[in-house]
Amino acid sequence: MKILVSGGTGFVGTAVTESLLALGHEVHTIGRSTPSFCDKTKNRYHHTFDLTKDDLPKSLMSGTEIFFHIAAKAGVWGSYSQFFSANVTATRKILTACQSYHIPKLIYTSTPSVVFSQKPISNGTEALPYVQNGFSPYAKTKSIAEKEVLKAHMPGKLQTIALRPHLVWGKGDPHLLPRVIQRHRAGKLKIIGDGTNMVDLTHIDNVAHAHICAMQAMLKNENLGGKPYFISQDEPVYLWDWLNQLFQLLELPPLYQSLNFKTAFLIGSGLESLWSLLNLKNEPPMTRFVACQLAHDHWFSIKSAERDLLYKPVKKMNQAMDETLPWLQSL
Repeated sequence: MKILVSGGTGFVGTAVTESLLALGHEVHTIGRSTPSFCDKTKNRYHHTFDLTKDDLPKSLMSGTEIFFHIAAKAGVWGSYSQFFSANVTATRKILTACQSYHIPKLIYTSTPSVVFSQKPISNGTEALPYVQNGFSPYAKTKSIAEKEVLKAHMPGKLQTIALRPHLVWGKGDPHLLPRVIQRHRAGKLKIIGDGTNMVDLTHIDNVAHAHICAMQAMLKNENLGGKPYFISQDEPVYLWDWLNQLFQLLELPPLYQSLNFKTAFLIGSGLESLWSLLNLKNEPPMTRFVACQLAHDHWFSIKSAERDLLYKPVKKMNQAMDETLPWLQSL
């Protein structure tokens, strides 16, 4: 099949693209820059477009059977307009293109942040309401985009679903663990809260597998769609214990210093105001959203994905860590 993957050169997009190529599909990736491997792999083709500005041409869209929309602007700081353009405007362009060129299936890579509520979430389900506050422009704009993708679901014309992988990690991770390790080495990392919060993590191989499961489920059932699905390892961990175990494996000192949640939240609020006042572009060392994420439980049930998509993690935590550790040690 001819398949399009937006963000196909990013961390998640690359893993999904490689899985699709291994299955023998013709994969066309879309991104704002041209990668070094451009068109050097059999059945892999790259197209340079800025989805916030450019319309996708008929020549690219024609004959496409599935569109994986993975591209997004992630992060905890930045202007709302930038997040809106990257996460909402681009998604609307893709929806319009799918409808105009009769692409039958769209799989949208979302995030559990779309249900961020400032409160702890334990064993959360897809019944959780969408984010209501404005702490995170990323969470807000991804929730707008996800709702529009799911609303567009129309069996027989366009099938749509949304996947919500949580805290993606593994070899090649450009953000999550490398940043945490760097902050710890610099002496800038502290335990936020009482250190007993549980979170989901999802190894990149499980994330790619979930996308393949979603594709296969949609191909088997033309009515499947219009729903979001949480994706994880199904092995929630005590965040700070897990990080200290990782630090031990990396021969780094354990983390003991802590900051209570209320103080971190207030500091985050003050820094957000200061950064906005001074129009600073770099990320503040703390925000309200980050304080909540570091101090609260946030783990989710994958029962819906198991039932509808037949998703089961292909790598358990211990195996995933054993495979990722040499890369982390090389950083």
